[in-house]
Amino acid sequence: MSQTFFNANVVIITGASSGIGREVAYQLAGQGAWLALAARDADRLEQTAVECRRRGGRAIAVKTDVAIESECRNLIERTAAEYGRLDTLINNAGISMWTPLDQLQDLSILDNIMRVNYLGAAYLTYHALPHLKQARGRLAAVSSLAGKYGVPTRSGYAASKHALAGFFDSLRIELLGTGVSVTLIYPGFVTSEIRERAFGADGQPLQKSPVREAEVMTAEECARIMINAIARRRREEVMTLRGKLGQWLKLIAPGAVDRVARKAIEQGR
Repeated sequence: MSQTFFNANVVIITGASSGIGREVAYQLAGQGAWLALAARDADRLEQTAVECRRRGGRAIAVKTDVAIESECRNLIERTAAEYGRLDTLINNAGISMWTPLDQLQDLSILDNIMRVNYLGAAYLTYHALPHLKQARGRLAAVSSLAGKYGVPTRSGYAASKHALAGFFDSLRIELLGTGVSVTLIYPGFVTSEIRERAFGADGQPLQKSPVREAEVMTAEECARIMINAIARRRREEVMTLRGKLGQWLKLIAPGAVDRVARKAIEQGR
């Protein structure tokens, strides 16, 4: 696709203050996109917006907790008021966990993960749909390979990503004939801060990544693949060879997929 495909395209990106979301914002800004950036950390979000403007895009920062429905509605309204329309919604915000279920000391973690990873995307999408239908726009959600397979120590996270996939796969059918495309993104491990912020057994952020960050996909590469898939209105984008092979292996040898998932977590890559 052209490197200026998203020029003057109005795009909302959640989770835009760090990691994948921030890099998507930077790359879209380089194409001249008109961005509405959302996250809970207002200071870091504004820093992202400043850099996006420097790179040639327009950008507003809207402090948003996607787990709160009224804040999701406000994000959509602020974007429409600023730019007059909405062309693309990228549901990227997410939180994770890294502990076996039987070691979990605070069950509210499961509720928090589901509210951010699944309900937040559902809230935003609900309020965005009238605008996206008018623009015949693009709707995207960042899932994970954990949205296709069971992953040890990530049970609550995997559940939220499975819910996300079911929601958007169903919505895609509802939107047939409207011109709105739905793209699900399935990255593997990507360099970001999500693992440092992941809940441990005690309900507190890990603060240290359990993954060999130097050996996994960069946020820059992930963002490039994402943007291309969304531009092309692809149904889904499974980013890793392991993920693509796993889809077929799961059909004929599901136990082998379980062993691969366990090994990947143990090795941290």
